[in-house]
Amino acid sequence: MSGRRWSLEAARLLLPEVRERTEAAVRKVEKLSAERDALAEGSPEHDDVDARMRAAISLWIRQMEALGLDVKGLWLVDFDNGSGYYCWRWPESGLEHFHGYDEGFSARIRIQ
Repeated sequence: MSGRRWSLEAARLLLPEVRERTEAAVRKVEKLSAERDALAEGSPEHDDVDARMRAAISLWIRQMEALGLDVKGLWLVDFDNGSGYYCWRWPESGLEHFHGYDEGFSARIRIQ
């Protein structure tokens, strides 16, 4: 957990950067996944591409955490607002959902 508290306005101002970094990571992982799928499983080349995919995902996680976000899953981040989370998942265009601390993604509700 980041410890940072976000207002809805501040979270929405940061979202374009979050989307840009996430889109770049998604594209890289999708390209690597296509490469990996063309290789024999267990081969050194397959394992190398798989390692590069994991590295790209790890880099994205570190980038999101450096921005003060809580990474809750692949391409899924939360902005802690002090009473719960503003919740965003790729490829959503805006920050439109909220859920409490004791709830997860499946319980999120639309922000009014």
